[in-house]
Amino acid sequence: MAPIAPDKLLADGSATERQLASALESIARPTILVVGDLILDRYVWGSVERVSPEAPVPVLRIEREEVRLGGAGSVIANLVRLGANVIPFGVIGEDAPAGEFRRVLAELGVPDDGIVVERGGRPSTVKTRLLASNQQLLRVDAEVTAAYPREVEDALAAKIEAAAATADLILCSDYDKGLFAGGLLGRIAALGAGGDRPVPVIADPRKHEDYERYRGLWGITPNRRETELATGSSIGSRDDALRVARKLVDDLGLRFSAVTLDMDGILIVLSDGRFRHFPTRPRSVFDVTGAGDMVLSVLGLVLAGGYDLSIAAPLANAAGGLEVERVGVTPLDRSEIVTEVLGHAAPLTSKLRTQEEAAEAAGEVRRRGGQVVFTNGCFDILHVGHLRYLSWARSRGDALVVGLNTDRSVQELKGPDRPYFSELDRAEALAALSAVDHVVLFDEETPIDLIAAVRPDVLIKGEDYRDKVVVGRELVEGWGGIVELAPLTPGRSTSEIAERIAGASRPVS
Repeated sequence: MAPIAPDKLLADGSATERQLASALESIARPTILVVGDLILDRYVWGSVERVSPEAPVPVLRIEREEVRLGGAGSVIANLVRLGANVIPFGVIGEDAPAGEFRRVLAELGVPDDGIVVERGGRPSTVKTRLLASNQQLLRVDAEVTAAYPREVEDALAAKIEAAAATADLILCSDYDKGLFAGGLLGRIAALGAGGDRPVPVIADPRKHEDYERYRGLWGITPNRRETELATGSSIGSRDDALRVARKLVDDLGLRFSAVTLDMDGILIVLSDGRFRHFPTRPRSVFDVTGAGDMVLSVLGLVLAGGYDLSIAAPLANAAGGLEVERVGVTPLDRSEIVTEVLGHAAPLTSKLRTQEEAAEAAGEVRRRGGQVVFTNGCFDILHVGHLRYLSWARSRGDALVVGLNTDRSVQELKGPDRPYFSELDRAEALAALSAVDHVVLFDEETPIDLIAAVRPDVLIKGEDYRDKVVVGRELVEGWGGIVELAPLTPGRSTSEIAERIAGASRPVS
């Protein structure tokens, strides 16, 4: 990515929802270095039915356990799901949690050769959360937060400097676990300060009074409380936020600050004095864990993809809003953010749903005694065969949910020349049909996760699947649903139509 000039960081005017969605869609696969405190998050889920006779505390009966990447690892997982090429850098110990962290990285397809092992007996950082009924009961932290030895910092800095030559952007995630307690951030800041190819460096800062360690970076993304603590000033209004955000930029020599103001959105302030406030819509907040990581991840992805803060900030707003509506740190894919952006825009996109929204809508249909029908496909070049198929599917129940392949997944299925129309165009075309009640974009190879979430009563595929495996059949039949094969219209397929158009042959009749 070409270096971003300060006067190009924030365009004039506001982008439309369609422009935001198109921008996010168009980003290829930027290379982003993620440097930060690597944390292993353990989630212990269970139920509470009684209080302990030993002390006035609830007794948690464990039902399942899960490990996720935390700290800077959360940013790594987010960016992988968002389609970036991610190279992580950090320090772990010589212990079992370190092995688990590497295992999860490997499952994500992320290299671990940028990670340095501290061999002096310092443990890897682990946070264990105990939850019941989607409520966190207790968090247990195992950590050491002192600065790492100089030789560990030197080894890590050498790896980062070598990789920076091919990076589009560097994100630093500071959880105050010791990685940036020395001079590492200053060495990283130098990579964005000059030379033939300066690399933008953005940090999500720690909660602390002293922000001197962030001097010379391109930008930082503190939240409201972190900004108040760092500047010694309270934020009670947007004018307060503007004043303290400018102070951060001026005092630290930043190109910009992006202050996240929870329900009040994001405030961007540039070194040249310009600023812009990006509001967000009201949310039902279930868990703020991971919201800051999500904002940093999306902001970084969009800037690394060549867009400015007028595009990056509202997309980060939307992603952060989705994150607080979920329990725990949950990565989002681009289709979920696109759906969030477009779902509150034009009428043609009003049927777009996230997976969670579709599941909730399906549950409401069942509560009313109705049946939910599900089908999925690429629906590229919508034609009469599709219309008849969808109309038939809708006739089998009371609401039709259509899973729509994203552009990326269509390319995986059909090849690099497909789709002919973007996922936004295809989603709008489907949403315009009276037979379709809900449209959900999915990025995976199959819609199995979407089917599991929606729990349709009727699963529809074309009759050409008579001798093929129908993805989701076992799930649907397992909860008492049925699979039906819809009749197809002969001579009507996207491939056949495309071939006729390309060959300028006789019209389809």
